[in-house]
Amino acid sequence: MSTSTEGQTESTKEVVQIEEATIRFCGDSGDGMQLAGTQLTNTSALAGNDVATFPDFPAEIRAPRGTLAGVSGFQISFASRDIFTPGEIVDAMVAMNPAALKTNLADLKRGGVLIANSDMFVKKGLEQAGYETNPLADDSLDSYQLFEVPMTKMTRLAVEGLDLTMKEADRCRNFFAMGLVFWLYGRSLDPTLRFIESKFKRLPAIAEANKRALNTGYNYGETTDAFTSSYQVEKAKLTPGTYRNMTGNELSAWGLIAAAKLSNKELFLGSYPITPASDILHELSRRKEFGIRTFQAEDEIAAVCSAIGAAYAGHMALTTSSGPGIALKGEGMGLAVMMELPMIIINVQRGGPSTGLPTKTEQSDLLQVMFGRNGECPMPVIAAKSPSDCFQTSIDAWRIAARLMTPVMILSDGYIANGSEPWRIPKFSDLEPIPISHPGPRADDDEPFMPYARDEMLARPWALPGTVGLMHRVGGLEKSDGDGNVCYDPDNHQHMIETRAKKVANAAKLIGPLEVMGPEKGKLLVLSWGGTYGSCRTAVTQLQEEGQEVAHAHIRWINPFPENLSEILSSYEHVLIPELNMGQLSLLIRNQFLINTINLNKVKGKPFAVEEIVVKARDILG
Repeated sequence: MSTSTEGQTESTKEVVQIEEATIRFCGDSGDGMQLAGTQLTNTSALAGNDVATFPDFPAEIRAPRGTLAGVSGFQISFASRDIFTPGEIVDAMVAMNPAALKTNLADLKRGGVLIANSDMFVKKGLEQAGYETNPLADDSLDSYQLFEVPMTKMTRLAVEGLDLTMKEADRCRNFFAMGLVFWLYGRSLDPTLRFIESKFKRLPAIAEANKRALNTGYNYGETTDAFTSSYQVEKAKLTPGTYRNMTGNELSAWGLIAAAKLSNKELFLGSYPITPASDILHELSRRKEFGIRTFQAEDEIAAVCSAIGAAYAGHMALTTSSGPGIALKGEGMGLAVMMELPMIIINVQRGGPSTGLPTKTEQSDLLQVMFGRNGECPMPVIAAKSPSDCFQTSIDAWRIAARLMTPVMILSDGYIANGSEPWRIPKFSDLEPIPISHPGPRADDDEPFMPYARDEMLARPWALPGTVGLMHRVGGLEKSDGDGNVCYDPDNHQHMIETRAKKVANAAKLIGPLEVMGPEKGKLLVLSWGGTYGSCRTAVTQLQEEGQEVAHAHIRWINPFPENLSEILSSYEHVLIPELNMGQLSLLIRNQFLINTINLNKVKGKPFAVEEIVVKARDILG
């Protein structure tokens, strides 16, 4: 047996060539399933595959071990072609205990590989999961390729002599599971061995234990008679370049850093931690070498107000949250709209209402960010379509905010934020600069400074405080257009409300037209936004290969809509809008364009399966 560097591993058994594989690790939240999935993801990316992931976290912070509420999972799909989802049906599943099996088995395909840690299928674990009999011993799993592996026992044997406690030894089981799956799919051990050396360099006994467990799992697959063959997925034909596997939250942060450099601004983040947005705060706080300033506020209101202060002072200002926090930031966002300051607000959506499903995905905050502020308070809204798109979304949002002097809302969601995929690293020189200018000092005999004078796009000047001759009034009271003084005149208020709305509408001139994949007119258009992009694109591609007259358009800018959206919508007999809510984009489309859209709605905390969209489209097409 030999191992190839950053490549796939040779085996003495039969190797079956496949185009794509979807794997899921599942177990207790302390079983290291996220780490196992992340290592398989990174190794597959290094092997040249296209990859997509879907981590699944429990909502309970310390759920009792072995219970259904404490199950954590990580799903990865890797392929020799472009993929847009982390897999529809799971090909192979690793279940570390009965609860993990019970909560995840429905997603494993018939005939799929099921690897179960048989040591945990004992009376207590079975009772906690609600099993009356042991599923490994009855006939309930006959339709799967079941492999009962005593992972706990074999891991303990592998680490003997290292003077570890039983608890420390058992923590290495995820590396045993990794090794077995790495063998099954021809993955190299080298990247994970390097990870162990780096991660546990100050804990040599733990490092050695994890390496032993990893190799033991790998060797078990190669030597046991239970597995007669392994699988191999060839490299994908990706666009040449340098790639890095990254999550949506990480790329949101990197895009913001790039936008700050493109506009020659220092970035300030005022934030209050909340799932699933906190990783943006974490990532930016690590990047002080770029001049990033992060402030963890005492609450959401303080966070947004600190960002407003930074924007007024002339910095690139940002605040991040999820739906409950966005509700608390509402008055502050209204103040930013009234003051006409450039600012970025990121809403990483999760299941609601209230605390809802804090670790699950949903698209239910669209109407909140459109209308959830008092008064007439419009704001541009852009939604990222995938983890890799988060980078460009951050840049696009700041470009509009700086050009129009307005806060801009970015919508992400738990699926995009926590999911990862290979991101092709661009050259900074290829990114378009974001020019920003500030009015200079004024002499005593110059004309008075007009802080709300407007250019052709209705943007006001961004005057830096302390600049000679540019003193002006700011605040939440209505302004007089031009001089910016407080004004209670009803006609002025009407004028200012209309002006701010027109300014937001002007963003349509800057965002470009909406593109359509497929026929320019026909029977059915599938219209998507946000994290439904991958499922919708894959479904439409499948339908087109069947000869169906179907097209796909994906909206990134939701306020304002692209200028050619009306023309596109009128070119098809039917418009299907899949959403992870009860029809919020559909409501906006119906209201503005007066067309009868067809809804496909899902609020289960999970993204769409491609088949759900395909079935609905076939039903529409008859």
